[in-house]
Amino acid sequence: WGGVGIRGIIREAGGLRGAGGRVGWGKVLNHRNRAFPLRSWDSNRLRGGGGQSRRPLAASLQDQPSDGELAGAMGALTLEEQAEASYFDSYSHFGIHEEMLKDSVRTKAYQEAIRGNAHLIRGKIVLDVGCGTGILSMFAAQAGAKHVYAVDSSKMAENAKQIVAANGFEDVITVIQGKVEDIELPVEQVDVIVSEWMGYCLLFEAMFDSIIYARDRWLRPGGMLLPDKAELYIAAIEDAKYKDDKIHFWDNVYGFNMSIMKRVAMFEPLVDTVHPDHICTSIRPLWNVDLLTAQKSDMQVDAPFELQAIRNDYVHALLLFFEVGFTQGHKPLWLSTSPHHKSTHWHQTVLYLHDVLTIAKDELIQGHIKIFPSTTSKRHLDFALNYRFEGEAVNGIANETLNASHSYRMM
Repeated sequence: WGGVGIRGIIREAGGLRGAGGRVGWGKVLNHRNRAFPLRSWDSNRLRGGGGQSRRPLAASLQDQPSDGELAGAMGALTLEEQAEASYFDSYSHFGIHEEMLKDSVRTKAYQEAIRGNAHLIRGKIVLDVGCGTGILSMFAAQAGAKHVYAVDSSKMAENAKQIVAANGFEDVITVIQGKVEDIELPVEQVDVIVSEWMGYCLLFEAMFDSIIYARDRWLRPGGMLLPDKAELYIAAIEDAKYKDDKIHFWDNVYGFNMSIMKRVAMFEPLVDTVHPDHICTSIRPLWNVDLLTAQKSDMQVDAPFELQAIRNDYVHALLLFFEVGFTQGHKPLWLSTSPHHKSTHWHQTVLYLHDVLTIAKDELIQGHIKIFPSTTSKRHLDFALNYRFEGEAVNGIANETLNASHSYRMM
């Protein structure tokens, strides 16, 4: 990312497809425990950073409710309340915080944004929303913050208190367990809000709703929000081998026709690391937002796009990735999830097309995409894609014009 981000590389992404190949199957969308009836914790995404201490972890595990107690408590909640409770509980496990800390791109970007602007943070009041184990709060303390209020709704807050004390910051950092919408702070305003709120495809999990609440309630006029900008990008990729492995696999499974599963597999976007050599069109900015002024209604995408082929190739999918910017400091800094940069735990988001486009250099794919909170849960994402292609061939048939519409759901 290096402070430049995708701005320095919105250009022809040339190179040979054979030189790369998809990196690392196993980081599929379902690699994060979603609070909904899905997957195991071990590939969960973390928020707020962390690390672990064996003694605090052991103590927190001893305090876990029994299955019976948990079932009884959950039974008294609505389905949406159960989903929310499970969502926050999923961040109680150390594994997701370990994964996030090991994302050096992510953690070092926040470290540089905070400690590199120590002259702007020294003596200031900082609010860390979704603090996890407190890594961002401790960066702020190192930068000379007068006081840091570290808020987290999960039981990891108990570990964070002990981590803060173990590092000698207990007089500077106050850890508060609870939803930021439900707590009270002992101050009327804060000077800085820091949070690692981004989900897959930027908007998954809808955590920025909590940042909006905290910003509007506590951030003083002219205060800093880290990060304060966000942008989403789109491109098209060649991905024949991977699509065959993961989609067309269902056509013949040990001699049985399971092709009905292809529709299910296509419906859910794939989160994975894409090699930059697979990008066969221009990379275009799709959507951007100023986080200092954004409202909940702004945190969805409704945008046209036009992608131009940079070589003769085949298009199997569209690719989405994001950047966030720390632009209020001394020098703008951008954290990028682009395939052209070192991989992060966010990877990229892939939307497989139902057709194969044979595209010649300079031909266009024109379309429109909407990304918005799902009707099933505000933390899920729905995608509505419409596109038009009038090029060399579609599904091997020359001079075909294709108008297509696809829907996807990230959950």
